[in-house]
Amino acid sequence: MMSSYFIYYTEASIVCVIIFGIMLVWDLFSIDKQEKQIKYDHALIAFMLYFVSNALWAAVIAGMLPRNRFIVVTTNFLNCILMAAITYRWLIYVMAVEQIPKRDKPLTRFVILIPFLLSTAALIFTFLFAPDLLLSSDLKLQPLYSVFLIAVPIIYIVAILGYAMKRAIAAESLIERRNHLVVGLFPLLVVFGGLAQVIVMSETPIFCFSSTILMLIFYIGSMKTQISTDPLTGLNNRGQLANYVAQKSNIHHENRLTIVIMLDINDFKLINDTYGHAEGDRALILVSNALKEVVRNHSIPMFLARYGGDEFILVAHPTSESEIDAIICEIRERIEARCRMEGTPYTISIS
Repeated sequence: MMSSYFIYYTEASIVCVIIFGIMLVWDLFSIDKQEKQIKYDHALIAFMLYFVSNALWAAVIAGMLPRNRFIVVTTNFLNCILMAAITYRWLIYVMAVEQIPKRDKPLTRFVILIPFLLSTAALIFTFLFAPDLLLSSDLKLQPLYSVFLIAVPIIYIVAILGYAMKRAIAAESLIERRNHLVVGLFPLLVVFGGLAQVIVMSETPIFCFSSTILMLIFYIGSMKTQISTDPLTGLNNRGQLANYVAQKSNIHHENRLTIVIMLDINDFKLINDTYGHAEGDRALILVSNALKEVVRNHSIPMFLARYGGDEFILVAHPTSESEIDAIICEIRERIEARCRMEGTPYTISIS
């Protein structure tokens, strides 16, 4: 009975590791390695290591590995450390997704790492000087071990959820609000999978399955975003523009006009030549953010895309041409306002 449990548990872990491994290899050979994708891959690795460690513990429980002090301590210490590493890595991923300032500064990374380091040090200290608090004489785990197992993950999960809720409340659109909540709620969903395994079906690797399904959902969403959006500005790309125009239902709004506005930045080459291409990228992001703000402020159906280089396209469906005149004026005002707010050494104008 125990050997069949071990085989089933190990098979599930191996399948999950293989799925994560395929995603990881695909990313490693990708030519477009964005920061958030790299951070996501680090979380994948933490999950994979945890599944392997947990499968080893299942082997100990099933009697497939000898239940001696060294193996029991090693496997459970690994489980504890890797569980904390999963939530730590997810926090780092969330910071990349949310573009948190100074997230890669050594001081910021060290502060975030403090709970992980303190918990690991406390676990080792307790084992060295009071091992009975973690492990009984017959090698059964004590309640204090469970505290170490969940303490750091809870700290990181609370931090992730709190920040995501804060950003969701401040979001200007339903889509942005949903994206913040999805990223923030992910650790909770994983925790629910773990609790379901412990409370309801202890012999079924629900945690493994739920984690893999959720990570797959995020991965597919990330791939879809990479395919459909411009990586620099976050706007729809040229391919999405073609898809939008190809769908006749999008460009034939009842009782509405269809107006296509193409915009480009005046003297964009001069910005690149004078201040460098990094500043040119900054100008493109500034304009795209201004365009996003304008689109959000209007109930008129609109589609916004980066056409290429410094050219943008806005497909709008107003009821009258006068609405377009107002939108164009607002675009110019928003760009000028953003230049003043960010203190650019130049003023951007558009045609």
